[in-house]
Amino acid sequence: MVAGRYTSMTSRRPAARDLEPARSHAPRTIRKGRTVRTVVIDTNVLLSQPDVVNTFHDADVVIPEMVLSEIDKLKTARVDPELRYKGRQISRILFELSEMGSLHEGVELASGSTLRVAGLASDADMPSGLSARNTDDRILAVAIRLRKETGGPVTLVTNDLNMLLKAQRFELDVERVETDDGFMRRFVVRPFQRYRAVLGILAVAVAVFAAAIYLTLFSPFATGHQATGIAAVPSEFVEQLSVEQQQQLNYLFRLQTDPKDVEARSALATVYDSLSQQNVAYLPFAIKHWEVVVQQTPNDADARTDLATDYFRSGRIDLAIKEVRQVLAAYPEHVNANFNLAVFLMNSTPKDYQGAANQLQLVIKLTSGDTAASATLARANTLLAQVKKDAAAAGVTLRLEGAAL
Repeated sequence: MVAGRYTSMTSRRPAARDLEPARSHAPRTIRKGRTVRTVVIDTNVLLSQPDVVNTFHDADVVIPEMVLSEIDKLKTARVDPELRYKGRQISRILFELSEMGSLHEGVELASGSTLRVAGLASDADMPSGLSARNTDDRILAVAIRLRKETGGPVTLVTNDLNMLLKAQRFELDVERVETDDGFMRRFVVRPFQRYRAVLGILAVAVAVFAAAIYLTLFSPFATGHQATGIAAVPSEFVEQLSVEQQQQLNYLFRLQTDPKDVEARSALATVYDSLSQQNVAYLPFAIKHWEVVVQQTPNDADARTDLATDYFRSGRIDLAIKEVRQVLAAYPEHVNANFNLAVFLMNSTPKDYQGAANQLQLVIKLTSGDTAASATLARANTLLAQVKKDAAAAGVTLRLEGAAL
């Protein structure tokens, strides 16, 4: 059996043309008077990039019904808020498309493709080796059935290794979608990630907090200012908040009372960091507060490293490099700063392959044997392998541990 092809794609995400999948060299299926290919989207791809359906050109884009069922479960599941947010994005996109026609019959997309939802009968015969009780297997069964119906090639778009291997067993072509967001989460290390569990705030909650503060304390209808801080907010409103949300509101009041409260400002910057993962408009606010924290506590290496990370995310790579170098001048063994400097150097212009490799080798030395740093060690090894590959492709010779590579 000949395995299907596997293509990796990298995109910047916003523009559809930036994410056009690599073209298949196999003959296309002819349908409705034009040449198209059939593309089946896996759950993990939709969750990594909800608008991915708009990035394929001249294709029959298919979302299996079981994929939508998995996404629907996220609405009530106790999962990362970002996954629930992206699940809602997917639903909104599909609702808007459903107004243009039937999703089961197919809806025309601006890219020239059609999008449709395809199901699988509960009593459908499954291909040998696949189980009807396994969602991934049912997705593969849909792809295999479509290939039989259309008589042409079918491409499964997935970021899941197990799905990739199974798809290749059935001679399905496989493509993968990677985004810059994924790179950020995989490689850039934040010292203040420990705050995220405590500060799991949503943008709507922030807006409600701001409204409550204004109406209670600053409105011309306010009866007085005897109560201060969170105590000034109506108890009925406070009781509807989670413990974490009450803590978040308390930070806002603390900072209003004392602008020099570094702990509260660090927590607020972390809140904006979290929100910026869903809406980049919050990133300048995070940067603003980290800059104040660094001004107030210039020796706080973790805060400066987080500031550098946000500079990097905003495209100011030179500033990001300057900040982490300042951290390393005082704390040369700061693991996160060393690691992030490697990431920044790999994204600088021109790319500094040797500098990145040097930083990663140091990170590997600092984290080897430290079980608490095993995740960072794994990321360092993965990124070092990528640096070697990219350097070789660019014709750059690296010197690692005294040996040319």
